Amino acid sequence: MTMTYTENSPSRPASGMGASRLAKLTIDLWLAVALVVITMAISSVKPQLLDTSNIAAMLKTFSIMSMMVLGLTWVIAAGKIDVSFMQIAALSNMICASCVGYGWGWAIAAGLATGLFVGLVNGWLVAAMRLPPLIVTISTAGICASAAAALGKGTVIRIADPGPVGSLLNTMLWGAVPVVVIPVLLIGALAWFMQERLAIGRYIYAMAQNEAAVRGVGVPVGKLTILLFGLSGLSSSIAGIMLAASLSSGQPMIGGPYLINGLTVVLLGGMMVRIGKPNILGTMTATLFLGVLFSGAALLGLPDYQRQIIQGVLLALGLAVATIASRHHRGKKKGH
Repeated sequence: MTMTYTENSPSRPASGMGASRLAKLTIDLWLAVALVVITMAISSVKPQLLDTSNIAAMLKTFSIMSMMVLGLTWVIAAGKIDVSFMQIAALSNMICASCVGYGWGWAIAAGLATGLFVGLVNGWLVAAMRLPPLIVTISTAGICASAAAALGKGTVIRIADPGPVGSLLNTMLWGAVPVVVIPVLLIGALAWFMQERLAIGRYIYAMAQNEAAVRGVGVPVGKLTILLFGLSGLSSSIAGIMLAASLSSGQPMIGGPYLINGLTVVLLGGMMVRIGKPNILGTMTATLFLGVLFSGAALLGLPDYQRQIIQGVLLALGLAVATIASRHHRGKKKGH
């Protein structure tokens, strides 16, 4: 009897450990589970949600939005804020549209250079001049928005040929998946690997908790801050170029709606995997979740103000979780 019990006893903790891991995985990936549930729920009432044309539209929106906020995710994960990302996208969008006449190569290069430059200026003002990131990025957002309007003299710049970027956006795989999704997912996977597996990711998370301590161990916090804002500007400019090709135009006022959307997906994504800490996997999942939710809301006939209420609740929830998690972490450190 003793021998039998001894041999079987390891199976109990193993089973318990497996259940514990499954529970933790479910908690970590709850947003992905919610995405599946809400997709099934809406499609059961409105099957049009899963029509190939609607899936293609949602994935195209997902690709553009993901690129716009990938860099922002790192900035917020480091304890900073960037509210200029959407206007950087708008300025890059207009510059790209203005330069298309010289060829798409020049247009893409000009758009990317603009986003990177503005992002690096943001980072320099925050890191070297020690200015508050919120004030800095509000200022640069205003400058970018004004410059974008000046380029088109307040009007839209039409693009006759959407070029190679348009081909990426409009060419479909299996009739429903835009080709552009593939490079976006690859960039997202690379960003996830860097944040979760490399030293830079540990530095980013540590900066949000205690920047002085990170600087004290020899990490070049100033250079890292400039790099993060530069990457935020660069990723936003990629989204602006994609929008130029998608809409076949440069539109100076295009940035406004993306502010709340961007902050919502980053903070909502911070409620997944690393609770209270913005992360790439969470951001991309939240982007797709919001896309399905709003597409479903439109199919169900919900008015725009109800969609905005839902979005506001999600944003407030994400911010609350991030704040509580940060206070909890500081409390644990003081306890030690």
